[in-house]
Parts: sequence; C-alpha cells; structure tokens
Amino acid sequence: MFNEIYDVIVVGGGHAGSEAAAAAANMGSKTLLVTMNLQNIAQMSCNPAMGGIAKGQIVREIDALGGYSGIVSDTSAIQFKMLNKSKGPAMWSPRVQSDRMRFAEDWRMLLEQTQNLDFYQEMVSGLLIKGDKVVGVKTSLGVEIKAKSVVLTNGTFLNGLIHIGDKSFGGGRAGEKAATGITEQLVDIGFDSGRMKTGTPPRVDGRSLDFSKMIEQPGDDNPEKFSYLDITKPLTNQRSCHMSYTSPLVHDLLREGFDRSPMFNGRIKSLGPRYCPSIEDKINRFADKDRHQLFVEPEGWNTVEYYINGFSTSLPEDVQFKALRSVAGFENVKFFRPGYAIEYDYFPPTQLKHTLETKLVNGLYFAGQINGTTGYEEAASQGLMAGINASLKVQERDAFTLKRDEAYIGVLIDDLITKGTEEPYRMFTSRAEYRTLLRQDNADLRLTPKGFKLGIASEKRLKRMEEKHESAKQFVSFFETTSVQPSEINPILESKNSSVVKQSGKLFKIFARPNIEMDDIRNVKSVEDYIQQNNLDREVIEQAEIQVKYAGYIEKEKNNADKLNRLEYVKIPANFDYSQIKSMSFEAREKLKKIQPTTVSQASRISGVSPNDISVLLVYMGR
Repeated sequence: MFNEIYDVIVVGGGHAGSEAAAAAANMGSKTLLVTMNLQNIAQMSCNPAMGGIAKGQIVREIDALGGYSGIVSDTSAIQFKMLNKSKGPAMWSPRVQSDRMRFAEDWRMLLEQTQNLDFYQEMVSGLLIKGDKVVGVKTSLGVEIKAKSVVLTNGTFLNGLIHIGDKSFGGGRAGEKAATGITEQLVDIGFDSGRMKTGTPPRVDGRSLDFSKMIEQPGDDNPEKFSYLDITKPLTNQRSCHMSYTSPLVHDLLREGFDRSPMFNGRIKSLGPRYCPSIEDKINRFADKDRHQLFVEPEGWNTVEYYINGFSTSLPEDVQFKALRSVAGFENVKFFRPGYAIEYDYFPPTQLKHTLETKLVNGLYFAGQINGTTGYEEAASQGLMAGINASLKVQERDAFTLKRDEAYIGVLIDDLITKGTEEPYRMFTSRAEYRTLLRQDNADLRLTPKGFKLGIASEKRLKRMEEKHESAKQFVSFFETTSVQPSEINPILESKNSSVVKQSGKLFKIFARPNIEMDDIRNVKSVEDYIQQNNLDREVIEQAEIQVKYAGYIEKEKNNADKLNRLEYVKIPANFDYSQIKSMSFEAREKLKKIQPTTVSQASRISGVSPNDISVLLVYMGR
C-alpha cells in the first residue's frame, strides 16, 4: 500500500468521503479512503434521518447519478414520509427516519464490496505538495502515501472544539479526537480559513419516556422509497416518531444557565446554522413564543436510544437535564449523553472551481463541511461531485459540472463558489429558481444518462429510467388522444364541484383541471383499463400526472432557463484583467478579481455585482 501511487486519496469517512470514494472507485480509479476510525464510516453524528425539504431531492439526485446514499437510506429506513404533499410537486420532499447503526453498517458493506477501493485507518496530518500540485498525504505516524489527486472531507474534525456549558475540549465528535495540521499547512500555502459552529441535542433512554403524553407522528400509509433501483423495497412496517412541546417553565429553567452558556458568554465566536438554531438561541431570539416543538425520534429498530430533535444545546448538562425533565412525557427522563456544540475550521468555498478543485493547488478537492455546508445530504452530494471530478482529472477526461437548471446539486455548488457563505449553508427549495424542473420524481430522468456516461450509473439503472420515461410519455399521449363522453365524466366532475361538460372532449383537458386528481380520473373506465393492461407502477402514474397537470408551468420554466443559460456559454478569458474596467463599480471589480468566474452567468450571481456591471463587462469583452 505505502509504495503504491493512488489515483485518488479521500481523507475522511463521513457522508462526503464515502460518496467520493465510491464514485472514484466505480469510475475505475485506484482509490484509498483514509479515516481516523473505520468503525464510524458514514456515521450519522447528528439526527438519524435522511432527506427532508430540498434535501430529499438531493438524495434522489445522488441516487440517479449512481451514488449510494439513496440505497443505504432505503435499506436502513424505519419510517418514510413524503413531506409537503399538500403543495405542488416541486415542493414534495422524501424523508426517512433511519436506523443509525444499520445505516453505517450498510455503507461499510457497500464500500467493502466496491472494486478499486482500499481502506486505511489513521489521521492525516498534512498534504504532500510539489510546486502547485498535490502528490499525496502524510499521516500522524509519519507514513507518506502518494496520489495523483486528494479529496479532503474532514467534516467537523479540523481543530474541532467541543463545548458543554463552561467545559471545552478538543474533538471532532463526542468521544473522538480532533484532526490537526491540515488547516495550518493550507493557511501557510495561502488559503483563507474560518470557524463555524454546529450543535447536537441530548440522546435519551426511551424506556424513561411517557409517550402517552406526546403526539404520535407515524409514517406514510403507503410509503415510497429513495432509490430508483428495484433492489430496495418500500417499508412494510414502520416505527413512529412523537412530538412534545417546551413551555414557559422549560424556558425559564434554560435561562438560568445562560450565564454559563458558551453561546452567550463569548466563548463561542463562530456562527451556527441559522435555520437549525439551538434551543437557547430559539428562546432568546423568539422571546414572544411560549413553546417550541420537540420531535422525539427513535435511533433504530431495536435500540431504546432517542434523539430529541429541536433541543440542540451547549448549555451545562445539569441545566439540560433539569429543563428537559419539565417537558411533557420527559418527567423521568434518563440521559444517554448530553447535547453539545462544536466549533471547527472551514475554508470559504469561493476558493474553489465548479469542480470543487481548489484554485491554489492542482488536484486538491474539498467536499462537505470543510466548504461551510451543514447536513448529510449537502455533504454527500459534494463528495460525489469531488470524487467524480478527481477521477476524471486523473483519467484526463473532461470535468463534470451541473448547472442550476439541471440539479439541486448544481444550485448548491454554484451558490458556494460564487457567493461563499459565512454561516453553515443549508439547502432549501427557495434557493432553486428552477425548482419546478428539479423535482424529486424526475431526478433519474435528469441525471441518470449523465451518470451512465460517467461510468457510475449502471446499464440496468439507465434501462429502468428509459422504460419509465417511455411509459410515462405514452400515458400522457393516451390522455392527449383519448376522448371521454359527458355521461361518463360529468358524475366525476360533479362530485369534485367542477363544471360539467356538454360534449365529448380529450381527457388531457379534463385531467389538467386543478381539482381533478389521478384517483378521480381513474374512475374513467378507459383510464383504469390502460393502467391495468400496461401494468403501470406508481412512479409512471405519478410522472404522467405531473406532466399533464403542470405542463404549462414546466414549459415556462424551461424557456426561462434557456434564456438565462445563454450567458452560461459566454466564457470569460482566464486571468481576465478586471482592473482595466474603470466604469465598473469598485466592489464588483474586487469580487470578480477574487472569485475569478468562468462565465458571465456565474459573474452575474456574485453578491455585489450589479446588472450594470455585467453590461459593462460584456462591452469590454466585445459582446
């Protein structure tokens, strides 16, 4: 091993590192995954769940490209929910509650079955760099391992510092040591670094909880799944979550510990995730609210450990315990471990190219929390893209990037490298201007052909996608060409308080009405006959319904994307001298010099660059 030269070395075995290693190895690159503890590969260090608003779309995209997160989410799921089902399909977001131990085990087994992938347990303390190119890594034991490219996915481990009340100690996660050496080396080379914070709630013994005082939160009646492959199956049995609430008494008890809170006494100076605040931050910022939701989530099928979602905290453990015991159902609660906050190093992602390769060091890629993101899904998608591009570079093939109208992954990476982030970045549907195109139901149609071309999506996966696409297309065509008589359709329309028709007409026009759903239209004999005769599954039926009911919206968004994408093809010459453009604002010149966008479209999305600045730039480029 130590005498070999690897194509790709991946540092870190979390969600980003696991996807990066799998992608590179599946593309035929000789890959090494180096992590501090092989027992903790892809560990769910925070909540035991995958997906959610916008995050579920990302998992579907990873799966469509040939990544493993969707498969593991299915095999380790204990509950499935499709969130936002009452809204339009652009907002539908799949989410699973996971068995934490099975999730990590299933990831480990998949990685061990992946060809071209080796493993090594050690802490990487530095990079081997020759000129402006990375040539390997160095471990804390002094072992040097050579490589043609390196992907850093260090998570919260870079100089990680854990806070519980007035106690602080080094660590990447509770019970694990921090990683040192890499930040200092990268800063010496010329990288900018910063500090971020995240936190986690206490874990408790479910045997000490009174669930009768809580509100049950069951899974869907007809659960779906994440992976488009048929090797995984929907759940037939599910575990419920539960919900309780804080109260003014709980808030008062928490406030008693504020003077010992690292959040408020100045010991934590870095920013945490705005949309996932700690409980002390919530009661401080929203002092007018007398209660907050707490979701009580099981950690697996057989364990009694529960995760208290909504109670993330770095308060002293005695304050956590006293306050939680005043929550309904928690009167006799026993702790497995208290909540804590963790500060860690990150590198502002404006220092990266769209491929996630660093601008300063050739062959060096960053993915995950090192780029300032938060969330398993955001990390995994970056790992996948970094692993793909590291492999492509070694193989001397064209780089692979995704545009904003092609995937949430494209939105995520473009946001990071053009706008940067000063607080942990989390994906939302509102960040995607083309979310009607980027639905969870069509990720395979959008991305599987690309994954197949890269060599990570199998031919079986491609064939399944093509069959789904053709079946849905034929079903839509059936609605466009098939007529229905008033005598058959009017009773259905009347039952939905929809205006009746006086003559026969195409089913497409009837089905396109906003209050007519698939369950209604299936009462038309010809529709149900078509479904049965062609043995259509849920995915095809759902896809056809969306194509019929949202055809106008989809077409409009495609046209908007096409117009804006014209600027994606207007390339800015490398090392373009922005200082010569005196009629451009000073802020725009400084931002453009720092970020060095590759296209005019990317330049237009940089904070501080106005439409007038873009017009001036186009004039100077002779456009």
